[in-house]
Amino acid sequence: MTTARDDRAPSPASVAAQFASTFGRQPAVVASAPGRVNLIGEHTDYNGGEVLPIAIGQRTYVAMGAIDGERSVAVSANERATGSFDAANPQRSGGWWDYVAGTVAELGRVVPVPPSALGIAVASDVPAGSGLSSSAALEVATATALAAMLRCEVPLDQLARVAHRAENTFVGVASGIMDQYASALSRRAHALHLWTDTATFEHVPMRDAVLVFDTVKPRALRESAFNERRAECEAAARRLRAVDPTLPNLAAASLDLVTAAALPEPIDRRARHVVTEMSRVRAAVQSLSTGGSIDGDLLIASHVSLRDDYECSTPELDWFVARVMREPGVRGARLTGAGWGGCAIALGDAAGLAAAADPVAAEFTTRFGREPRYWLTDASAGAAVERAA
Repeated sequence: MTTARDDRAPSPASVAAQFASTFGRQPAVVASAPGRVNLIGEHTDYNGGEVLPIAIGQRTYVAMGAIDGERSVAVSANERATGSFDAANPQRSGGWWDYVAGTVAELGRVVPVPPSALGIAVASDVPAGSGLSSSAALEVATATALAAMLRCEVPLDQLARVAHRAENTFVGVASGIMDQYASALSRRAHALHLWTDTATFEHVPMRDAVLVFDTVKPRALRESAFNERRAECEAAARRLRAVDPTLPNLAAASLDLVTAAALPEPIDRRARHVVTEMSRVRAAVQSLSTGGSIDGDLLIASHVSLRDDYECSTPELDWFVARVMREPGVRGARLTGAGWGGCAIALGDAAGLAAAADPVAAEFTTRFGREPRYWLTDASAGAAVERAA
């Protein structure tokens, strides 16, 4: 089983060496940002609701410095691909470096970015396409590195907003703010309780272990029903405001209001999921804030709602949740990261989760014909400058 970090994982030293090998000089700065899992609060973020993510041990490292030439160059150890862009006027290319170029462009709206070309080396052990926010980790690490290189003290929440705008406006994925905020602002041994409508947040103690189980069924939000679900939620909110004009967003609705509005299929079920998920987030936060653990029944109820009302689960995710719950020491489980493939999580004591991982994975391989990836992690730290000249 892969733990939160291992000897093969990238590091500040390895990404700096990659930069030096590519560009013939040392980087000015190395920064990093983690992936995340959302403990509970799925599809509430872009509906103005509350979420409860943690940062995981897997991180993306970005080494950055000025280079000779007219165009900035980004090279990735993971993609084994190099892309270039005009830092002063980047254009979307469809390549992975769009996340880098868009972040550079958006940060340029906040602080002056000199026109000189940038060399950017990237290495990551955050799995791509699995719902662990690999794109947010790349964006936040890039923003953190560039701000440090420019010696600009930009607050982490502002860097998170820069990264979020890059994904929304430049890359073109209409996601909420949770991923970038979790990657930027998380604290070790804490979950991030985030109000997405106001971007206010608090850190609540979170000391339980988390098993992250990747079903190795890639997700691609631009190719999935994500944007369709978002449109359905917007339609539900419009209909609910016809009943209650004071309603600020869908997540603020009550279940009574959803019932009274007699919404048509399927937006009635989309709204029901968002409203009931809000109550589950608040119950989970209350438990953690008083020194307890998240009730496993909340996680199971969240998964059932995502499967039936939001229709974003898969047979693999459903199988994992049902199977892992039979293991001693496992308290709750659900899909995480929007669904339609990717990852699920299980919460419980570290020993129980570690003992469950191998047998569950072996049965998964027999059932679905492919080997899953899985990690035992805890609540880790957010973005950081690892080294600066």
